[in-house]
Amino acid sequence: MNNTFKAACIQQSVANNDKAQNHAHTAQAIRDLANQGVKLVVLQELHSTQYFCQTEDTDVFDFAEPLAGDEAHSVQFFQALAGELDIVLVTSLFEKRAAGVYHNTSVVFDGDKLAGKFRKMHIPDDPGFYEKFYFTPGDNDPDDAFNGFKPIETRLGKIGVLICWDQWYPEAARLMALAGADILCYPTAIGWDINDDKAEQTRQKNAWTMIQQSHAVANGVYVISANRVGWEASPEGNGLGIQFWGGSFIAGPQGEMLAHADDDKEQNLIAEIDIKRSEDVRRIWPYLRDRRVDAYQHINKRLID
Repeated sequence: MNNTFKAACIQQSVANNDKAQNHAHTAQAIRDLANQGVKLVVLQELHSTQYFCQTEDTDVFDFAEPLAGDEAHSVQFFQALAGELDIVLVTSLFEKRAAGVYHNTSVVFDGDKLAGKFRKMHIPDDPGFYEKFYFTPGDNDPDDAFNGFKPIETRLGKIGVLICWDQWYPEAARLMALAGADILCYPTAIGWDINDDKAEQTRQKNAWTMIQQSHAVANGVYVISANRVGWEASPEGNGLGIQFWGGSFIAGPQGEMLAHADDDKEQNLIAEIDIKRSEDVRRIWPYLRDRRVDAYQHINKRLID
């Protein structure tokens, strides 16, 4: 395992649902980063198309692809690219697991090897984010290496992938850290409701950044959060839509901001990762050592009455 390497995340806008065009646009950014010596690249959530969950439309299921076989075009494309550039690549795809069973899935490639996958566990259902219509939550099978909160082994360390709404849950980050994750990666698609005023928008974006920095602090790990950017109109053509707020970032194991994107333009972020630093931080802030595991028996309840 390489203890020190360059990591990056790509923040992009998505203008249409042409997968080939969007893949080419993303591939160019990945190539640019690889040419700068980057070894780990994290992409934003559902980067192959526009964010289609603003409405409920059964035709959208046609965008989904299996992860294996002749129809796994996105997997084949990014696997070949990661192999050609010899990088670790964290993608985010709309998976067709079976007829009627679809997932929001991150597939991680280590060179030309499919190192593992993570299926989004927490699925939101809010105005403009109707994800429960499209996505089945990931399984939590302790006997399946590809299910639940399990980090993915790569040459650069163990990658704990969590997707967008997963990023608000400290339990998810903690379970990944307890399972040995060196880095938490969050492919994301989050933005503002146009009806919210500027003060509310600022509070939301600050909270989003803060909660993920807190995961870095509480677990002594690096965090890479890749969000999309730009305006995407509602498919219903009603004047509504989402202004994705960008703000992608890379934070160190004390929550320190190593790289931070703007909220209004495409950017590639690069930061130096030193896996040994996580151990150094945990030695002086031993949160995992001092956890009272004997006193947390109610943590798996919805509420404590």
